[in-house]
Amino acid sequence: MMSHYSNAPAPLRDFMTYHESIRGHSPKTSNEYFYDLRLFFRFLKVTRSKSQLPDDWETVNIDDVDGAFLQAVTLGEVYAFLTYLSRERPSLSARTGVGLGAAARARKVAAIRSFFKYATVKAHWFEENPVLDLDSPRLKKALPRYLTEQESVALLTSVQGPFQERDFAILTLFLNCGLRISELFGLDMSDARGETLRVLGKGNKERVLYLNDACRLALDAYLAVRPAVLGEKALFLSRRKKRLTVQGIHFLVKKHIAMAGLDETKLSSHKLRHTAATLMLGNGVDVRTLQEVLGHDHLNTTQIYTHVESAELRSAARANPLSKIKPPETQT
Repeated sequence: MMSHYSNAPAPLRDFMTYHESIRGHSPKTSNEYFYDLRLFFRFLKVTRSKSQLPDDWETVNIDDVDGAFLQAVTLGEVYAFLTYLSRERPSLSARTGVGLGAAARARKVAAIRSFFKYATVKAHWFEENPVLDLDSPRLKKALPRYLTEQESVALLTSVQGPFQERDFAILTLFLNCGLRISELFGLDMSDARGETLRVLGKGNKERVLYLNDACRLALDAYLAVRPAVLGEKALFLSRRKKRLTVQGIHFLVKKHIAMAGLDETKLSSHKLRHTAATLMLGNGVDVRTLQEVLGHDHLNTTQIYTHVESAELRSAARANPLSKIKPPETQT
């Protein structure tokens, strides 16, 4: 357990142990949940004591938070916390410097829900979950930015330079398999086996992807020139013959996007993942299969890609017998 959890109250420490050891969440996700819940508990301590909200929340001691304290939590208190976040919480990203956006508040709602679900179902501190009916802030469903098929072809065909084979293989995997940058970073030599690729995704969840001809050919071309380094199991190597870092992958993707004449300020490796998802869905892959390919836990995460303009939907629209009716000519 990370050292900064040692100063947390026992219920929060127990939850973090479960969160990391059983749920297998990444340190980044675990830390975010820890900080969100710690702030929530501090807010409860202050508001229940009728004290003024402090300028420095670090001064609020929550060592005495226990099961009895948490059993008194109400939905009203949670919504009061969300109101504070929305109206008063300092924010570097907000235009006014005050108030957190819907996405930041939604993350804190997720942390609170997860904690009380654990407290009710696993730890059995409560008979009923006090936040079972907690609503999350409504988020704007922005469509993911992606490359068109023509832009994707332009990106791949423009790859050149001293690491051409490596970079082409990386871009090909992004565009065909929809990998996260962290997943590509973690690939080892043993993960690529013939027509399959073993991928370790979020929460240490493993999935196996099938490689198409383009991926296999790109990997074969790269492996033919990959330096043989004793003891180095990483699939993609840097100039120094070490595992290519996340920052290195990010840089080379941006570099090749710019070389292809595309806008590197608006495109990234994650946009290549969006591109793979959009192209697959637009060419006949169903949403549930796409969910498995992308490694999404929930189907609603995948459904953001259903905006794509599919051939089937266009054909259905054109099949309507009224599709040939033209508007009347303008009378002069």
